[in-house]
Amino acid sequence: MEKVVLIDGHSILNRAFYGVPELTNSRGLHTNAVYGFLNIMFRVIEDEKADCLAVAFDLKEPTFRHKMYEAYKGTRKPMPEELREQVPVIKEVLSAMGIPILSVPGYEADDVLGTIAGRCAAEGAEVSIVSGDRDLLQLADEHVKIRMPRTNRGGTEIKDFYPADVKEQYQVTPKEFIDVKALMGDASDNIPGVPSIGEKTATALITTYGSIENAYAHLDEIKPPRAQKALREHYDMAQMSKELATICTDCPVEFSMEEAKIGELYTPQAYELMSQLEFKSLLLRFDANARTENQVEKQFRAVTGREAAEAVFAKARKAKDAGAQLIVEGQSVQALGLAFGETDIYCLETGGDVTGEYLAGQLNELIASGVRMSFLDLKSQLGFLPAAQTECDRPDGKSPEGKEEEGCGQLLFDAGVAGYLINPLKDTYDYDDLARDFLELTVPSRADLMGKKSFAQALLERPEEEGDGETTAEAEKKGLRAAGFADFEQTEGATPFDETESSPGDEESGQMSLFSFMDSSEESLTEGKKQEKTEPVREEQTAGKVSIRTALNPAEQCICHMAYTAWKSRERLMKKLEELDMKELFYTIEMPLIFSLFHMEQAGICVKREELHDYGEKLRVQIERLEQEIYGETGEHFNINSPKQLGEILFGKMELPYGKKTKTGYSTAADVLEKLAPEYPVVQKILDYRQLTKLKSTYADGLAGYIREDGRIHGTFNQTITATGRLSSTEPNLQNIPVRMELGREIRRVFVPEEGSVFVDADYSQIELRVLAHMSGDERLIEAYRKAEDIHAITASEVFHVPLEEVTPLQRRNAKAVNFGIVYGISAFGLSEDLSITRKEALEYINRYFETYPDVKKFLDRLVEEGKEKGYVTTMFKRRRPVPELSSKNFMQRSFGERVAMNSPIQGTAADIIKIAMNRVDNRLRREGLKSKIVLQVHDELLIEAKKEELKRVQTILSEEMKHAADLRVALEIDMKTGNSWFETK
Repeated sequence: MEKVVLIDGHSILNRAFYGVPELTNSRGLHTNAVYGFLNIMFRVIEDEKADCLAVAFDLKEPTFRHKMYEAYKGTRKPMPEELREQVPVIKEVLSAMGIPILSVPGYEADDVLGTIAGRCAAEGAEVSIVSGDRDLLQLADEHVKIRMPRTNRGGTEIKDFYPADVKEQYQVTPKEFIDVKALMGDASDNIPGVPSIGEKTATALITTYGSIENAYAHLDEIKPPRAQKALREHYDMAQMSKELATICTDCPVEFSMEEAKIGELYTPQAYELMSQLEFKSLLLRFDANARTENQVEKQFRAVTGREAAEAVFAKARKAKDAGAQLIVEGQSVQALGLAFGETDIYCLETGGDVTGEYLAGQLNELIASGVRMSFLDLKSQLGFLPAAQTECDRPDGKSPEGKEEEGCGQLLFDAGVAGYLINPLKDTYDYDDLARDFLELTVPSRADLMGKKSFAQALLERPEEEGDGETTAEAEKKGLRAAGFADFEQTEGATPFDETESSPGDEESGQMSLFSFMDSSEESLTEGKKQEKTEPVREEQTAGKVSIRTALNPAEQCICHMAYTAWKSRERLMKKLEELDMKELFYTIEMPLIFSLFHMEQAGICVKREELHDYGEKLRVQIERLEQEIYGETGEHFNINSPKQLGEILFGKMELPYGKKTKTGYSTAADVLEKLAPEYPVVQKILDYRQLTKLKSTYADGLAGYIREDGRIHGTFNQTITATGRLSSTEPNLQNIPVRMELGREIRRVFVPEEGSVFVDADYSQIELRVLAHMSGDERLIEAYRKAEDIHAITASEVFHVPLEEVTPLQRRNAKAVNFGIVYGISAFGLSEDLSITRKEALEYINRYFETYPDVKKFLDRLVEEGKEKGYVTTMFKRRRPVPELSSKNFMQRSFGERVAMNSPIQGTAADIIKIAMNRVDNRLRREGLKSKIVLQVHDELLIEAKKEELKRVQTILSEEMKHAADLRVALEIDMKTGNSWFETK
């Protein structure tokens, strides 16, 4: 028995649009309705194990119902533009998947579905109609099931209706459902119905009489009199309403189950479209064939053996630019991806006389010779690229003579960082993301190709054979010929497997052999002396064995994709950066920052293991003490870490206020508990318990695993994570150490300088408020900073209308919350929560603030308006932050967007300034030959490990570079302290 699924296109798209949170791809196209539709469709196909599938859509033109009643559907609001733009998109995706799209002029999708359902059922099929429209319930019968999905927050529930289900929920049969709708009318379709008869009366009448016709046959019996009178006076209206409400089941639609058979849904064309829509979770449904078939044909080649590698590098040195990717496992180079043309895309592997040092050395030679080199993630490669570091360390920041480009590292390019600047809202900037977004190519990701295997494992796999019966040797010959190195069928004395020297006569005869690219002395380009042969790393690769082949294993393909994308995307990315006016930001801030971060990561920060252990023990004692106190005050033992158990104790047993019941129990979120803490000591202890357990697990226990043999933690600092431009820290996160509690601050004691050094901590003073003063141009705020006044006390004096000398500590604290809250676009509700005051009081504080600093209000309003108009806001240094939420129909999302629009230019400018300062400080320390180094950056703060004999010089450098990192209308000030631990500098 065939199983047929029929989908009501516009209905499900509409349901998805309002049920799935707003989504847009990187090009600004709204995608939430398409995403929700496809998820529902895939789920139904899998639930039903469907054999056939078709989707029906309404047409714009009038139907027979409009001819019958001109006002039919006349009260409907226009489709939102965000939904309208997705209609052709879903149709294109469905077509790419081979799914029939059905529409009939003069009829609605309901009529098409009703007709097809009847035909399929008559042929013995089981039919499922998927719709959010109750009108379709009239079609339910023993062979036709109506499936009604409800989408909320991305999740979907589906309720099924057979005739018995319709009867149970609406007290009438599916056929009677038509009559109920006809009597009561339908506001959404503007079906008039019978005046004065609502759903309750209509249901009662049809339950009693079975149909409108039978009700009129017993008109004199009908009660109440009001209903009888209405029916008597509006007979024509009742009849017309029934015709309007009845789905036509014999419309002239062309359909056959054979043509609707579900074939290969996951086609390359569908994969391409879903890649452009950026539906990563849906792309996982596609197999490797669909993911890779629809490609611009490129020739990838795997290279083994010194002779072949030398030939590739010789050819690369003639190129203007290239893309590269060193594959590093641990501290060892496994392979090099190198691309410098559409047919020059190579994976060069270690083995035999090709070592990791050799590959890295050759890459350095390419950089030193002036080849413009692009990387996906330059920072991860710098440890093997001294030539790249030399390029950035030039005193004037300029490239070698003869090159037009200027600025640190302009021979070098980081495609991932460029992609991030162009769209900072994405999660990843890997090669498949960049290929999709900037090359319009759909390529398999690393996970697609290799799963969870390491490169070291995956590189050992056998390559895929090319063509029927083609041997590896034939594939290697093919690769060499295609690469333009040699025609081995015509060149004497050289085959891919020859271990002999090339024939001296080759060059004279005009034949270009592979070996003609080599210097006969076999001198190493990196060492200037003859390279010693090394023992083979892999059994199958022996010294002297030459191989350039086009049959690649998945790891080799992945490496080629990396290099190709890095090379190919550079021009597109640069053009886009120029269009967005961010080229200067890229070259003067972000590219130099790569080197500053690398130097900081390499330096690391020293941690005292013993002190860290002692700190953990101190936390353990405190945690155990708090546990016992909490048990004592609540009267029983329970799992404090269990939100469900904690909620039952606090709000069930103890009956504390503010209890919010959720599906899983009472909410014990921090904001709920913080309201209770001032009045209920046990709640404060629970909050303290949470803080201490987090400190112990994340820092006291967690940090120990990150300490390397040198006694230092070498964390990772990311510049492509946050949308505002701030740096983030991982493995471990050293930027998020809790500092509210004394014990939280104590963790900083374990971070110490090496022997003979001290820490110097330089922290910008109120940088975001100073940026606000500059960008808003508010003279009152600027004047306060120019006079070096206490800005929080000044604000308190103005807001609370008290003389400056009479401002209380509480008033200053509240004013401080207002000052910084304004920067983050805080609402009256948010401020009331922060200060534990009423919303009315909070609103008064905010209004008084804006009365005091009127140009700040104008500036923030202007940012929101610019964000709405342009779709983005910018920093002083032209960094863009897209704000798609500003166009949302959802009030909460739109409000969030307004806060983002107000905050991002300020926070982003502050982030840009600290980056500039960091670059300059790092450059000065290195240029002046100092041994002191930056070891940590935390938001607005730099921590330097300074040699004691260099202390004064370091302090001078910090002061000069940080205070002059940007030219503002107010001075940039820093707080600088020294100490023998990070704790002592705060």
